[in-house]
Amino acid sequence: MSNFKDVRIMDNFYQSSSFFPMPLTLIGTLNEDGTGTSYGAYSLIFPYYIAGKECYAMLLECRNSSNTAKGILRHGKCTINFMPYSTKNFEEHVNMGFPGDTPEEKMKTLKRFTPVDGKSKEEDPNGNYPKILDEALQVFECTWIKELDNAQDDKVEEEYNGPYHNFNGITSKFGAHFILKIDHILLKDKYYDALINGVTKKNFCPLPTNWGYRDSKNFWCSDYKKASSVGIPNREVDITSVRYAAERLQTDVKFTDDALKMLVKVPRPFLKLVLQGCVKWADENNCKLITEHEMQIINDKRAQEKKKK
Repeated sequence: MSNFKDVRIMDNFYQSSSFFPMPLTLIGTLNEDGTGTSYGAYSLIFPYYIAGKECYAMLLECRNSSNTAKGILRHGKCTINFMPYSTKNFEEHVNMGFPGDTPEEKMKTLKRFTPVDGKSKEEDPNGNYPKILDEALQVFECTWIKELDNAQDDKVEEEYNGPYHNFNGITSKFGAHFILKIDHILLKDKYYDALINGVTKKNFCPLPTNWGYRDSKNFWCSDYKKASSVGIPNREVDITSVRYAAERLQTDVKFTDDALKMLVKVPRPFLKLVLQGCVKWADENNCKLITEHEMQIINDKRAQEKKKK
């Protein structure tokens, strides 16, 4: 403890009381009449539902008086545009984050970035969707899950005096949280190929790190540096442990030792999930004994599904 000082925790602790790495994004929402897109600078945007739910989702934290909050409350749609770093790009990004400007005023100052239609508009040409930014490295197209925390009746107000929700919709006098279902993840070709065919130091997506409003004068951002990698430890779980986990499943599907040997490299936290997936395949295919042969079929099926994604 002698090397540390105890910092007073204050409002906006992620930037006022600490150094916290965040993404650099511009979030697009529809303006009031739904005919145009406005963009706001945000970094308080994080993964929320990542597995085991009926959808995947992000969490956005913002001022409830912001154009972004108003756009989501009115129309329920947004685009999360992960932007590349340069000094000029960052200047425009900061400009997009200035509070008080109307959507029309912001769009007049948008010079370096180009709004274009996204996948949602391509699938539904007659619908209204916020545009994505053509210069973004990656874009999430999202829909607000307004029913969570019973927030479906929240609407744009001049002032919010409660009652407030806990985690979705209007959550305080000044704040809002939005749980956003991910409809599409869009990647530039180079980074799509990297994701599908293998990531290297040369093709890793160069996303910068935003540090927020750090003092009374400046916003701070770190340019992307070359990625480095460390191999995953090649640790094998003893087959006894795999057998024990398989026997604890509530199923009449059995595994041979040869089949279980093919799972010894599965990390322990995911072993039960993988075994349950094998049982699900067996039930769908009227199989009561999974041997090495069936396990290979399951592995091939999983590889094909991953390739499709």
